[in-house]
Amino acid sequence: MTKASPGTDPTGGRPVVPSRGALRPLGLGEVRVVDGFWATRQRVNGGATLDHGRSWMDKLGWTGNFTAARAGAGEVDRRGREFSDSEVYKLVEAMSWEVGRTASTDRDREVAELTELIALAQAPDGYLGTAFGGPGQRPRHSDLASGHELYCTGHLLQAAVARTRTGGAGPLLDIARRAADHVCDTFGPDGTWGICGHPNIEPALVELARLTGEQRYLDQAGLFVRRRGHRSLPQHHFGWSYYSDDVPVRQATVLRGHAVRALYLACGAVDVAVETGDDDLLAAVAAQFDRTLARRTHLTGGMGSRHMDEAFGDDFVLPPDRSYSETCAGVAAVMLAWRLLLATGVSRYADVIERILYNVVATAVSDDGRAFFYANTLHQRVRTVDVPTDEQQLGFGGGPRAPWFEVSCCLPNVARLIASLSAYLVTADDEGLRIHQYVDADVDTRLPDGRRVALRMRTGYPDDGAVTVRVTATDGGGFPLTLRVPEWATGAVLVTPTGRRPAPPGPVTVRHAFAVGDEVRLELPLRPRFTHPDPRVDAVRGCVAVERGPVVYCAEALADEDLDTLRVDPGSLPVDVDGGVLVRARFTALGERAWPYGPTPRRAPGAPLAGLRLLPYHRWARRGPATMRVWLPVT
Repeated sequence: MTKASPGTDPTGGRPVVPSRGALRPLGLGEVRVVDGFWATRQRVNGGATLDHGRSWMDKLGWTGNFTAARAGAGEVDRRGREFSDSEVYKLVEAMSWEVGRTASTDRDREVAELTELIALAQAPDGYLGTAFGGPGQRPRHSDLASGHELYCTGHLLQAAVARTRTGGAGPLLDIARRAADHVCDTFGPDGTWGICGHPNIEPALVELARLTGEQRYLDQAGLFVRRRGHRSLPQHHFGWSYYSDDVPVRQATVLRGHAVRALYLACGAVDVAVETGDDDLLAAVAAQFDRTLARRTHLTGGMGSRHMDEAFGDDFVLPPDRSYSETCAGVAAVMLAWRLLLATGVSRYADVIERILYNVVATAVSDDGRAFFYANTLHQRVRTVDVPTDEQQLGFGGGPRAPWFEVSCCLPNVARLIASLSAYLVTADDEGLRIHQYVDADVDTRLPDGRRVALRMRTGYPDDGAVTVRVTATDGGGFPLTLRVPEWATGAVLVTPTGRRPAPPGPVTVRHAFAVGDEVRLELPLRPRFTHPDPRVDAVRGCVAVERGPVVYCAEALADEDLDTLRVDPGSLPVDVDGGVLVRARFTALGERAWPYGPTPRRAPGAPLAGLRLLPYHRWARRGPATMRVWLPVT
């Protein structure tokens, strides 16, 4: 890589800036969300969630750990889990993207304040971590399997990248470079053989290399990827797959083990493959993700089906009532799908992003931005409960949205994604523009040949399927505009300046000499539909789910209805009602038995079929304590 001069990203910030690939992402300075579904969530994120995260990190002493480390405090005075530094770094990253989104001077000052705090804990040799190396603490890098030191450093580097691409080079980048240099000196070819039990340093080093032009950061990321899978870490009681250290990356056939670890590692491997031109490595990771999507992913796009190790299950082991589907895994899956979309141009990765955004990311955070799900079940058998707003929850494997958990990785992770979401919507290819996600947004950019183009996208999506793209500025000349027709959208129609035509699933391209005022309109058929599971998913055999567009629906009970006795009539198609979907269903009394096995039980007469209102899954548990299920048994 050639040496680059770091500074503010002229496009206003992009989380991922590959040097090669099929598509170039547009940044926060080129795409602005102005209204609608995601604008509301961005406002809540910027106006409430970031402050909420900061107040809890201050209250629990996680931010204070940096000051304590400078003062020579040790294990007795440190607060939080061994990885709490990473949550502060993710918060700084989220605030940095928010600065890029809104140009907020208050957030800018807060990032500078937190940077000064972080700087207090950095050692002269560049090492930065508050959980190791102090008085009474374990030595540095003495627990690579579970210590999370390199994982935390990765989030520091990502925060510095965000800060530099939205606010210019400054102290945080200097801190990050010194920390990255320490990692390279310690774990480089002439240093200690080692990897972190929780991947994340790999994509972070690559992005820092892209920002700074420093080759050794890319080389170190590649070295970490090559070291994976040789069982160099101590064996975990969940197996080496828990650390993604069971099989070398290019030999694996599917993502396995701890879901977030596996997805972060896959992101790093894609980044290394793209920057080094290693098409075989890129193809290997893409094939792993494709198989994971086909066999190990929940209907919502959720990743991970095992609570005990936060892990992927075996093929087709997808129990709805024990679906872990960690919010962080959803964020990580968006990161991976985005990288593969940029590298390959394959539009179905944008379908994956859409599914996760509307059914995991949008579900996780409460309406006020001050509580969140850690795990995202698809079947809540026992009513959720209201939790105190001033107490952190010790259990983080399920249950209701809570204001804070002992492990609160998910809230700042969602916050950084939502703050930077504009950078995941539109790309440029060799000739023109591609729109991947449908939101109310304004686009103002330059084509690869330097010509300016500005677009206004307006839609009621996901409630309404009409998407209108209007040209508001152009330097003239033709260019291709490509829109994505989702896989579910059979019967879509594209209206262009030259006529109306069917738009089959996949990318559809309009080639036209666009003038100011020209419009392209995509009409997506948003009809509710029954979705049937693969018959190999034993846990939901005999069930159906309901989807409308990209949104998964669910049955929710606030009172005494027993959703385990619910039976849906699959012969009557679901229909739209205001704000929901109506299906024909009944509650069937199953009776009590002394032993839950035996001949086919005699069923008590059920209630007659009647209309049952379903609501979007992302709206569940917002009206009070409730039970819920996505997969509905049929009559």
